[in-house]
Amino acid sequence: MNDAGRDQGTVRQSSADDTTNRAVDRVFASESSVGVDDRLGVSLAPRMAYGIVTAVFATLAVVSVLSLLRVNEPPVQVALGAVYVAALLALQLGYISRPKLRFRPMPTAMVLTAQAALVYLPILQYGYTWVGVPGFLVGSLLVALTPKVAIPLAAGVVASIGGLGLRYDQDPLTVVHLMISVVITGLVVFGLTRLVRLVHELHAARGELARLAVAEERLRFARDVHDLLGLSLSAIALKCELADRLLKDHPDRARSELAEILAVSRRAMADARAVASGSRDLSFEEECQAARSLLSAADIDVRLEREVRDLPRPVGSVLATVLREGVTNVLRHSKAERCDITVRRVDRVALLEIVNDGVERDPQPSRGSGIRNLSHRVETLGGSLTAATESDGEFRLRAEVPLAGTVPVG
Repeated sequence: MNDAGRDQGTVRQSSADDTTNRAVDRVFASESSVGVDDRLGVSLAPRMAYGIVTAVFATLAVVSVLSLLRVNEPPVQVALGAVYVAALLALQLGYISRPKLRFRPMPTAMVLTAQAALVYLPILQYGYTWVGVPGFLVGSLLVALTPKVAIPLAAGVVASIGGLGLRYDQDPLTVVHLMISVVITGLVVFGLTRLVRLVHELHAARGELARLAVAEERLRFARDVHDLLGLSLSAIALKCELADRLLKDHPDRARSELAEILAVSRRAMADARAVASGSRDLSFEEECQAARSLLSAADIDVRLEREVRDLPRPVGSVLATVLREGVTNVLRHSKAERCDITVRRVDRVALLEIVNDGVERDPQPSRGSGIRNLSHRVETLGGSLTAATESDGEFRLRAEVPLAGTVPVG
């Protein structure tokens, strides 16, 4: 071949490689398939939720301080009340309402005790003006404790506030209004805290699902590379060895083998593109021809019987993959002299059997990645696959796939 021809071939190969690489990039771009704006919104959601909770709780705290100003408390008393409210808010946001915090008995009991002290002790100083603050304690109890414990304690807090209202000579309607306000504040604290936790859990679950999706796509890619390219690479190696042996004494046959090597290489390139793009349907007819050619080239007596010609595309593609992997195993892992390939129909099931000799007697053969991959593909169509070394020393690979009414199982 002249230099121009070699250069042209190099350009074509480079173009093909670039196409394959771009396809592979598209496959793994699923890790970043979400738009930039969507990813930004998703990442900001937990912080935004916590920010909203902080703003609402701070507003409730400010309202409590303003109630002290409304009754004309001295500035010193107002400042001290602001310190109490700030401490209560710090306990709420720093422990009870932290999204990822796991409540432990001792720290939780200490925080709830401190909140109870900040709720009830200032009542001795401010009287009826302070009895609206216990809503934070009610919400904290509902968040941090089990319902069996939290509900009675929260009800006790609400009842105690009603009793204090009556103690300060408030009319019954005002006392009921105060108790309802405490309940509402407690439910707001509880609801918003739970909401923040749920947002964080959803964010974590979304990230885990994305990682699982990427892992599944990578597994699919690895499985397809093994199943679709294994036979092509084995065929290239086998035919190269054959061409090398024929080159001196039978140059015409060697040239014929080289032409087949070129054809197999092109098919391998097409398979690589199919793997990268996710489109991996195989022709069962072409695989039968390739199996006969490759096994014959390896001096293996091939007997191919086909009772079924027209197979549904999903079934034909899966059986073609099984046939390809089975032939690859015959070439790689046995010293076969004979290989029988049978395709027939039993009721509404397509049956493919590959039987070859030349294997070691092993009643429990190891299930390599190829067999596992085939099992996954066949089971996806509701079928089954078995592979075993029989007592007579023959290895039998058997795949059964329903022709209609298949139910995906994974």
